[in-house]
Amino acid sequence: MININYNLTAESLKPAIERMFKLSGQKILSIQSSWNHANGSPVFTVNGRYASHGWTEWTQGFQFGSALIQYEATGEKSFFISGKKNILKYMAPHLTHIGVHDHGFNNISTYGALLRLMNEGYIPYNENEKLLYELALKVSGAVQSMRWTKIPDSSGFIYSFNGPHSLFIDTMRTLRSLAVAHKLGHTLMGERDKKISLLQRLVQHSLTTATYSVYYGEGRDKYDVRGRVAHESIFDTIDGSYRCPNSQQGYSPFSTWTRGLAWAILGFSEELEYLSTLKAKDESESLNTLGKSLDEIKSIFLKSAQSTADYYIENSCADGVPYWDTGAPFLYKLGDYLNEPSNPFNEWEPVDSSAAAIAAQGLIRLGNYLNQQNKNGNRYRQAGLTILNTLLDEPYLSENPSHQGLLLHSIYHLPNGWDYVHKGQKVPNSESSMWGDYHLREMSLLILREINKKPYLTFFTAI
Repeated sequence: MININYNLTAESLKPAIERMFKLSGQKILSIQSSWNHANGSPVFTVNGRYASHGWTEWTQGFQFGSALIQYEATGEKSFFISGKKNILKYMAPHLTHIGVHDHGFNNISTYGALLRLMNEGYIPYNENEKLLYELALKVSGAVQSMRWTKIPDSSGFIYSFNGPHSLFIDTMRTLRSLAVAHKLGHTLMGERDKKISLLQRLVQHSLTTATYSVYYGEGRDKYDVRGRVAHESIFDTIDGSYRCPNSQQGYSPFSTWTRGLAWAILGFSEELEYLSTLKAKDESESLNTLGKSLDEIKSIFLKSAQSTADYYIENSCADGVPYWDTGAPFLYKLGDYLNEPSNPFNEWEPVDSSAAAIAAQGLIRLGNYLNQQNKNGNRYRQAGLTILNTLLDEPYLSENPSHQGLLLHSIYHLPNGWDYVHKGQKVPNSESSMWGDYHLREMSLLILREINKKPYLTFFTAI
């Protein structure tokens, strides 16, 4: 269980954040100078050097988005120039990619960031560029929403790249693409010019995920533990009925892959922030077919966010970093590991720092949301700050200039054996991932803006 430090403040983390961004700039430049774009997107490091891995190109937005974050955090214009140049040169295929559930990863971190930087005055205003960014975001949201599987009760979900039967917990964070497109006034046009609300699909997907992918300790099955999540939920594509849980990157359908858990915490917390900006009367046309009011929808999202956040806090190590799966088969070899700091160099099971980086942001956002609702969110906010404090120091922050990764001890796909194991080690460690590095930067920017009294950072800020 996380040993939450209630004395940490955002201001106390400023020196560590500034130090991290200094290292971050060096890593970005190292990748830029050596990366061959013909190889696709950098995904994870192998012996300290970024490598691609042909599965889906879901990490390219994190690569170029990191440069934009670096520019905003440091004011170094060269990072903005390179980031914008690469986005315009390489990201267009992601806007119309009909084969993935990753639009919110790739396109909000790039085109969305460019639009926000312009609207907030970080870069000069240009009407034509603004319209380009808005059009890109509208297209992305509509294309993402087309991957739709209907289930009973007029609901449904955005299906994963595995096919129409497959609901991934990861998609909770890619819903940002639908939210931004809706905020920009866009609608998906279907057969016979039928208008399909992107907000409605966002909410429907989230409700389906809350119902089938998150557990609440209410006796659903023998493994129903409050806050546990299933990486994948399987549906019958003939009649839309739910069939069973599954896992692609976790240990089993009946344990919890911790990066999936982190996606749930952050996804539900961000969508709560977004829904809190809506007015029920203004959105009645989009939501009136769901049979639930806006307040009822937010209540369900909050239940999911708090359940998963509590589970993460209770099933992570004392410093806030989890092992890769809460049911990993050799965790028992580690003794009382939940009451000790994480040990990435153990010989039995790997930790996943990328899950920690994602979860920390979700915990901070959930805590902030509850505090704004005059409810006590300090436990969640301080847990998030505790995790960030851990990740900004050794053994997680990469200080080696020859290592291209920023956040060490990230895991990609342990069941498939994709993660690099160093000589003399028995489990993967000491490597980084593009999403882990990006989310450490994004979370640090969130806190840095708070310290500097800037507007609160959300995926829909200034859009």
